[in-house]
Amino acid sequence: AAALKQPLLLCHYRKFEFNPKDGIDNPALSLADDTDGEAVGEPRFYLLSKDSSETFGFCLNKELGVQGHIIRQLEPGGVAQRRGLQDGDRLLQVNGLFVDHTEHPKVVQKIKASGNQVLLAVLDGNSYEAAKALGRDLSQMLPADIRPRLCHITRDKSDFGFSVSSPEGVKGTFQLSVRQDGPAEKAGVPPGSWLLEMNGAAVKSYSHAQLTRKLKQSGNKVTLLVASSDVEEFYRLRGLRITAALADTSWLPFKVRELHMVKGPAGYGFLLKEDDCSSGAIGQFLWEVDEGLPAEQAGMKEGDRLLAVNGESIEGLDHQQTVHRIRARDDQVTLLVIDPAGDEFYQSVGDGGMDVLHP
Repeated sequence: AAALKQPLLLCHYRKFEFNPKDGIDNPALSLADDTDGEAVGEPRFYLLSKDSSETFGFCLNKELGVQGHIIRQLEPGGVAQRRGLQDGDRLLQVNGLFVDHTEHPKVVQKIKASGNQVLLAVLDGNSYEAAKALGRDLSQMLPADIRPRLCHITRDKSDFGFSVSSPEGVKGTFQLSVRQDGPAEKAGVPPGSWLLEMNGAAVKSYSHAQLTRKLKQSGNKVTLLVASSDVEEFYRLRGLRITAALADTSWLPFKVRELHMVKGPAGYGFLLKEDDCSSGAIGQFLWEVDEGLPAEQAGMKEGDRLLAVNGESIEGLDHQQTVHRIRARDDQVTLLVIDPAGDEFYQSVGDGGMDVLHP
């Protein structure tokens, strides 16, 4: 073996009530749509989701003489148009990261690297241009931190360093008290945060006794998806579901690596093979890394799993499509990879798609 244009889904902007006990979107209170002017001047947030065979249904443009990253070419009947994204909207944030000042190709890559789910913040075109004319700092219009966290905790001599409280007789609602300087705090768990998943499984149907039993079955290590009170409130007020794909993974023990290679006279110096992942899914793996050639010089290791090519996720691509993606640029390529130990860890906590690993 040798080695998207991805137009983009969102939720219609209505108010929903999110209850951390169930982790799902529950329509509770329907407000007016964005287009009737009620939300003019304020950023709108859209959680875009699609399957591997779909696109998000829009293009992101950079236009001569026009400021910002501009939403254009909404696909008629596509997911973005059906949900309410508007032509001319300016993109401000991707997965909680402010991008208005970021180079356009890098913003496009961030969206494509998100795989099948991405959280976008946009501002309508008129409001964006008015704010720019006034010299307003657009980043100040957005909350500083809107990402849940994935935290991997190793038990110390006594415990994991957190306790769980929940309303009596209510399933799925768990709030964490975190011991100062304990394992949970060191792993990044915010005090008073809400527990959403344990070891990749949603806790929305667990009783307190079931949660305790699951925690004991984890042994000396456990991985939690948690949301601080502020983050939980942000999603709840906007009717957005909190998922692991949106999580801040900087606290996790295993990291992805970005390998940039310039092809030499003998090629890149590695072999791409398709094989089964530990989860049972099909993955693309890197083998036969030749000593002294660009792949080894870039830091490639035997058995690394390939996650993205030139900033675009390979989720849903078969082997030949992945090879074509690698060969798309004649003389260079950038690969996002994870080593076998890291791959096994993320598979074990239920992140088979690896979406949360993409920067």
